Amino acid sequence: MNRDASSRSNIIASKAKQSRSEGYQSLLIVLSGPSGVGKDAVLARMRKLGCPFHYVVTATTRPQRAKERNGIDYHFLSQEEFEQMIHTEQLIEWAKVYGNYYGVPRDELARALPKEVDVIMKVDVQGAATIKKILPQAVFIFLMPPSMKDLELRLKRRHSESVNDLALRSDKAKEEIKSLPLFDYVVTSYQGKLDDIVSQINAIVAAEKCRVEPRVIKL
Repeated sequence: MNRDASSRSNIIASKAKQSRSEGYQSLLIVLSGPSGVGKDAVLARMRKLGCPFHYVVTATTRPQRAKERNGIDYHFLSQEEFEQMIHTEQLIEWAKVYGNYYGVPRDELARALPKEVDVIMKVDVQGAATIKKILPQAVFIFLMPPSMKDLELRLKRRHSESVNDLALRSDKAKEEIKSLPLFDYVVTSYQGKLDDIVSQINAIVAAEKCRVEPRVIKL
């Protein structure tokens, strides 16, 4: 473990506890970026370092990958189950991406925000745009690949997409990067630098806690 990253995470945790005793205002952090940029890896590292967030679990109909845990990495649902959630308005936002449904369960936020804890969720860029309209006071962070070549290599290493799918994801990533003005912050996702990425996200959270007019999330 990177000692500096661990120390910074402990400082953030200490400040969070102090803020709770002084009238805590929860932040909603929306982490987005192209497919393959490392969103899941960053959140997993944040959990391991003990960063004090409620981690929203996204619902999806895509197949479960090796080492993924249902209810931890994603809520893995059948298409029928997901469509039922759509019809009963149980999702804050949802979209069909590369043939699979993805969505953010409303009850994840409804349970977390009243508990005076900061909330972080990962969504694709399309989902971030939707949430921006619904919850504009959220903090939007774009995870940027160092280069398109780097992103394409990451996608190939996953061995979960066909050649055609890889080309589609690469083209879509180029379009998604054009949505950067939608976001409040950008963090470059260098391979092998997870602790640095986590530190930057924690620094963003610390800066947001110093706002003269805090962000107020209203569901």
